Amino acid sequence: MNYTIVDFISLLGAVCLFLYGMKVMSEGLQKVAGDRLRNILGIMTKNRVTGVLTGIVITALIQSSSASTVMVVSFVNAGLMSLAQSMAVIFGANVGTTVTTWIISAFSFEVNISDYSILLLAVGVPMLFMKRSTYKSLGEFLIGFCFLFMGLDLISKYVPDLQSNPEMLRFVTDYASMGFASVVIFFFFGIILTMVAQSSAATFAITLIMCSQGWINFSLGCAIILGGNIGTTITPILASLSGNLAAKRTAMGHVLFNVIGSIIVLCIFHPFMNLVADITAACIGINPNDITAAEEAGMADSTLLNPKGGLTAKAQSAIAFGLAMFPTVFNACNLLIMIWFTKLYVKVVCWIMPAKHKDEEEEFSLKFIGRGMLSASELNITQAQKEIAVYGERVQRMIKMARNLIHLDERSEDYSYTYNRLEKYEEIADRMEIEIGNFLNHVAEGRLSPEGKMRIAGMLRVISEIESIADGCFNIAKTLNRQHANHVKFDPSVLKEIDTMYDLVEGAMNNTLEVLRQMETPEESRIIKAYNNEREINNLRNSLRDSNIYNINNKEYGYQEGIFFMDLISEAEKLGDYMLNVIEGVKHQFRPAAES
Repeated sequence: MNYTIVDFISLLGAVCLFLYGMKVMSEGLQKVAGDRLRNILGIMTKNRVTGVLTGIVITALIQSSSASTVMVVSFVNAGLMSLAQSMAVIFGANVGTTVTTWIISAFSFEVNISDYSILLLAVGVPMLFMKRSTYKSLGEFLIGFCFLFMGLDLISKYVPDLQSNPEMLRFVTDYASMGFASVVIFFFFGIILTMVAQSSAATFAITLIMCSQGWINFSLGCAIILGGNIGTTITPILASLSGNLAAKRTAMGHVLFNVIGSIIVLCIFHPFMNLVADITAACIGINPNDITAAEEAGMADSTLLNPKGGLTAKAQSAIAFGLAMFPTVFNACNLLIMIWFTKLYVKVVCWIMPAKHKDEEEEFSLKFIGRGMLSASELNITQAQKEIAVYGERVQRMIKMARNLIHLDERSEDYSYTYNRLEKYEEIADRMEIEIGNFLNHVAEGRLSPEGKMRIAGMLRVISEIESIADGCFNIAKTLNRQHANHVKFDPSVLKEIDTMYDLVEGAMNNTLEVLRQMETPEESRIIKAYNNEREINNLRNSLRDSNIYNINNKEYGYQEGIFFMDLISEAEKLGDYMLNVIEGVKHQFRPAAES
């Protein structure tokens, strides 16, 4: 026996190189097309047909159904896409992922890409040092492409040869000759393998090697790929765990689509596999089943088997073509049937995962983001933007509560209720800042374009300023508590002046919210209005400060009343400053990225 532990470790290294190449290639393409993909998904999911086409195109571009499905889960989580729209995109993603299998199949045996890998690396590596981020991302794609096929070539080199080491793989052949039971066994093997690798393309590549080396026949290779179709759902499931109910339902829809289709095909496996074999024979002139028959009979067919009993390059190409054809036909048939039951899918998913009864605490949970959805970093930015807008809306309620508190009797139940509610909102605001900040930091650890990193920095500044607004609102409540503890009452004329100031503050906050809702492309008029609002608040503060000194000197009201009056006015003026800081963050961090 000449297969050593070094060969086995080398095999593991080759698999790792293949997986790393797949990861780098996919991430490079995602970085190039991040913003474009976001726009495409927003525009092209208006109906089932365009949704399916979008899923096919995007998955074909980024070479990963897991990544595109995670994007869809993220978009549903962010409220950018309905559950029904997401189903169509997921259906298309399952077809789009077959492009990767065709690339691997086409270049595996007919052309040895690894021979040209050094030349491609000579092009890709220098691109990493170019100034433009697009060129850097394309360089990453080329490097990943090279690593993928170098790994595939090394896998072929280091897998044990069945003819030379039959005793090593006897357990495989034992399970390969049990009829339909073998199909079921390798079907579950495909599920487990894909869940571990989190890549159906990796499962395809490993299956291709197993078939070409004679470990298993064509039908069992199809069984592994069929199982991989279910295993690939693990990634969106993990991505949805920290998402909202809509995100979880989207992941469940993906699971249902793949599981139902796979089980149906498993029930008619041999007829379906024979159909794929016939299509392969019609396309390239060789039926993969004939190769299996030749291997089992030990026929001396120079076109299919070499003198040592292994497959010829022509037979290997036919197996590769057939294995690529199998998921293509399966996913296409699954799509053509299931697309007509989209509404039923949505109803079934909603029945499986019903909405929980809404309690008060649910109102304050994060709506659009979760730590689980980080596989497509560029696209997580949209989720954070929408969550920041919700953050601003909740803090706006605090301004209204603080203003109402000024007019309430401190001995009334309404005062206690409003104060406690304001205190709770302040705690929620602190928690939201931490949650959004942690999410943005996790996203920043991913592979982002320079524009994406600039947006992350801007959003971190924005959430910090929004939290300062929340603190300011609660400071108003604490000032009122001190006022009541000192038994100080405001005259109606003083309350009127306070209301005038808080009218300006509420108007400024309304304008700030509109800017947050249009964070990437805020209207220039709203930016100008924000500066005008802040200037008006400052001017009114200065005017009220002067009149306060005059009124105290002329005994219009007492010194303590004047102090608390100016404390409330100063807190309001600080709120205006924080709002302008939010606008500054949006203006300088987001608009340049949107315009470029």
